[in-house]
Amino acid sequence: MRSAEIRHPIHIADKAIIMAAGVGERMYPITRATPKPLLHVNGVRMIDTIVDGLLANNIREIYIAVGYLKEKFVQWLSDRRAVGLDAKITLIENPYYDNCNNISSLYVSREHLSNCVILDGDQVLVNQDILSPRFARSGYCCVWTEKETNEWLLTIDKATETILSCDRNGGNHGWQLYSVSFWTAEDGQRLQRHLELEFEQKKNRDIYWDDVAIFRYFSEYKLGIRKIKSGDILELDTIEELQTIDSRYKNYEGNKNV
Repeated sequence: MRSAEIRHPIHIADKAIIMAAGVGERMYPITRATPKPLLHVNGVRMIDTIVDGLLANNIREIYIAVGYLKEKFVQWLSDRRAVGLDAKITLIENPYYDNCNNISSLYVSREHLSNCVILDGDQVLVNQDILSPRFARSGYCCVWTEKETNEWLLTIDKATETILSCDRNGGNHGWQLYSVSFWTAEDGQRLQRHLELEFEQKKNRDIYWDDVAIFRYFSEYKLGIRKIKSGDILELDTIEELQTIDSRYKNYEGNKNV
């Protein structure tokens, strides 16, 4: 770690962008009336685990991109403030959420990308330490996996821990990408320009925002990884995965048409 700090100046994440605009169709019927980030998992809302983790690491400027059932987030924020929320939380409306991929949520939040951490709101943060605000360079939280996975899998340079490539089809014996990433001021400005180019000029609105840096403009970034452990953060994509964590959902049947 010391050699990495010599090669790269240390940056401090002082803000966060939480992506929370999606419909969460794979969680139907649970998400018909409640946005997925606001679902309780073992008694705590998913988004509260994220916000509490940010606050524990003194990241108090938080922007949340909302769309689907946005009024539920307005109420959630009011409730948190009523009990003394020690943070500056701003809801940013994403008017494109119902016909665009999540590139639209980062696009509407693009002015806040400098020295920030980007997270999905529909995951459960277990280990708050992975949100430590000190980071050497832009990059993603990743878990080493020996087993086969369908998630995006990274290959890195072992000496420098620089990302060399990403396989969106998954694989094994690689670094599985998680939806937590850190961005320096310089890379944040670069990412903002690339988002504007893709979303405004190219009208490319069906991609994940991560495609921008990892595939479309990969050579313009020198991304690294933050090593975390399996279980530090839980990505729950389906009702079946939710049921393995919280038995209260055992009577629900997932949306088979998605």
